[in-house]
Amino acid sequence: MTGHRFERVSGRRGLRDFLALTDRLYADESRYVPTPRQQIRRWWRDGVPMYVLRDASGAVVGRTTLHTDADLDAKLGRRCQLFGLTEFTPHAARPLFDAIATYAMPGRDLLFGPVALLPNQAGGVITSGYADRGFVDSAWNPPYYPDAYEAYGFTGRFVSDTWICPVPPPTGPPPALGVQPDGARLELHRGNTRRLDEQLDLLRGMLNDSFAQLGYYTPISAAQLRRQTDGLAYLLDDSLLLYLTRDGQPVAFVLCVPDISDFLVAMRGDLNPVNQLRLLATRRRYRREAVLIVKGVVPRFQGRGYQRLLSEHLHRNLHVGGYTALRSTYVGRDNPASAAQYRRLGGRPLHGYTFYARER
Repeated sequence: MTGHRFERVSGRRGLRDFLALTDRLYADESRYVPTPRQQIRRWWRDGVPMYVLRDASGAVVGRTTLHTDADLDAKLGRRCQLFGLTEFTPHAARPLFDAIATYAMPGRDLLFGPVALLPNQAGGVITSGYADRGFVDSAWNPPYYPDAYEAYGFTGRFVSDTWICPVPPPTGPPPALGVQPDGARLELHRGNTRRLDEQLDLLRGMLNDSFAQLGYYTPISAAQLRRQTDGLAYLLDDSLLLYLTRDGQPVAFVLCVPDISDFLVAMRGDLNPVNQLRLLATRRRYRREAVLIVKGVVPRFQGRGYQRLLSEHLHRNLHVGGYTALRSTYVGRDNPASAAQYRRLGGRPLHGYTFYARER
């Protein structure tokens, strides 16, 4: 770290420097979609340790968080030093990684990231597809990022792809619901902004059940879900939050949101109250593409075609709503069933995607 200084963000000036790094790194880059500044500020107020790396002139050339999570430690069976919101200039990679290893908490034997704040929330590094822009809740970075991680000895974990699917016109009637051959009654429900808190809590139960077997997933609490979906009500397209009940019991779900990536790029991630009003006033402009945030089926009902049924209703709703494409956040390459659903819809992988780990 010769000539560099690694310091914790302790005041608002340091926080401004932390935020401003991506403004400079991606000043002329529309493919990078910034994490909303309000989210980063909230993490800082909540005590998430944030650091900047300065060069000899005092300019910020790298940034990261250094945090931990007991649930992920238990899931992975390791004491992990997590890092996230990690950005750096080409020549700052090694001193930044040196600092992450040096400043890791005692007893943490695995460096893992970038995660913000967990892999089931956001983070990751793209490893291919650089010509395609990023999008909400997904990463975009230049090609030197994976090269820098791997040169420092990091290896990929939870290797995945993001996806993009066209939205063609429906070719037939919607899939049948109602009473099924086994006598159960299957019903389709859609989002309702007036009942959003209630519906999100219902989805949280299905999400935790259906994702429990995934290696990176830790259960989401009600408080975490409220934080992650804060402000969703004014963006939600009711027709893109769908779930199935079987005899009144929730069994499968899908949640998509309109893709506001272009707005976030134009505002540099600043969703202050004035910009939120601007977005609300122009939200129809951002209903050309959508982002699939999460989908799942409760384990005991997997393999019955419920996710395919939901997907067909979703694509019908997307077409009626005037959407032309659906993007999906990362899907693990060890999850071929989800990838097969996208291929059936005419989709293709968009970005190679990974997290990185290194023994300390």
